[in-house]
Amino acid sequence: MNGNCICGLLVLSVLLGQTEAQQAAPTRPAFTCGGDLVADSGFIGSEAFPNFYKPNSKCTWRITVPEGNIVTLSFRIFDLEADSQCKYDYLDVFNSHSHLVQKLGRFCGTFRPGNLISTTNTMMLEMVSDEATQGRGFVAFFSGAKPYVDEQQTCGGKITKAQGEIMTPNWPNDKYPPGTSCSWLITVEPDMVIQVKFDKFVLEADTYCRFDYVAFYNGGERDDSQLIGKYCGDQAPLPIVTSGNVLLVQFVSDLSVTSDGFLAEYTSFPRGASIPSVDSHTNTRTFPIPAIRLFVPRIPVTTTQPPKYIPPPPPEPTPVKPTITRPNGRKPGSQNPLCAKACKRDGTIKTSFCSSEFVITGKISSISPGPRGTVNVGLSLIRTYKSGRLIISEVGETMSLKLVSKCRKCPLLRRGSDYIIMGQVDGDGRGTLAPGAFTAPYKAQHHNLLVNINNQPC
Repeated sequence: MNGNCICGLLVLSVLLGQTEAQQAAPTRPAFTCGGDLVADSGFIGSEAFPNFYKPNSKCTWRITVPEGNIVTLSFRIFDLEADSQCKYDYLDVFNSHSHLVQKLGRFCGTFRPGNLISTTNTMMLEMVSDEATQGRGFVAFFSGAKPYVDEQQTCGGKITKAQGEIMTPNWPNDKYPPGTSCSWLITVEPDMVIQVKFDKFVLEADTYCRFDYVAFYNGGERDDSQLIGKYCGDQAPLPIVTSGNVLLVQFVSDLSVTSDGFLAEYTSFPRGASIPSVDSHTNTRTFPIPAIRLFVPRIPVTTTQPPKYIPPPPPEPTPVKPTITRPNGRKPGSQNPLCAKACKRDGTIKTSFCSSEFVITGKISSISPGPRGTVNVGLSLIRTYKSGRLIISEVGETMSLKLVSKCRKCPLLRRGSDYIIMGQVDGDGRGTLAPGAFTAPYKAQHHNLLVNINNQPC
């Protein structure tokens, strides 16, 4: 064999080696706008991820896992245009291949949803975007799982009795197992509504109930079925009342920490009737069942009993002194020391971003006087860029939080307006605003600026 042949073979072998290596290298899945996913498990994502999704689009994905399984959906990345009511860009998740079943949730913003499960072997996702702001979309992992069943207890199922109990697996002898998914569909007579009360309640604690939780959904026959509440931790939810005669209850535990679980009793009552309820002082009272959907605020999650709130002591009485007026007509001591300087922001948007513990955008929902010259501010969250130890509450599909401004007049905030807000967090997880804290009216075009700042080192 001559030298030319040897060289040719060497070149050919190198090329073949490169081709095999290229074929062996893992490839990133290509995500399209909708489709049918029939598999034991797999990834699902928005079109063109990780690039920005397209404007004015509507994509529908239908997931099917093998018969006898249920679908579990776990989000890995989530970035859609934020709005407190998810009116512009959003992702809907349904409990089957239909809009005429429970909507397991509508999601937007950068708040990553917790795990979702279906009651059958199918699930549907529908993503809608408008013509304006876009994000990078979402990526989630779906898989088929067996509903939990052992020799003594079945977790979940369809129930048609007028009253009964629901409980976590192994109750009351042991902790619930990890990696469990249970769904109860409770249906009573058409003219009845359902009330649920918890006797015991201990689930893994998390501020957003992302890991272990129990969720309640109104209805199962119309596309306006909504989440009543999602609960975890060791504080039992308040009694839950449905708006109709169908209730979906879902319990999910992840593969890590487990706990004792819960025991709940449900009862059905005629719509509009008064239900006896016993308060903490053992006094009986009644309240009418609402004919509309009832949203139950989620109790803050803690791993131990929260300490009782102790109000600050009242200010000591000040001895009456004769009024002294200075030549300029102002009374001495009339200014709040915190507001002594002019109402002016400290630093630039970049330096304030880096020095603040939280950076958010949101709509001011309430402003009320607080103790000692402070102001309490309620806010519906649009988007979070930094959160630190900030406590954010979930009510239905709205994320909200409370802020405390140390000065009545600075920074200036108006109810009903959208703002960029940066500040610090106190020991109770509340956001605090000093007079020089960075605030500014928020517009959609500010989002990209804040994202760019967030991606740069401080």
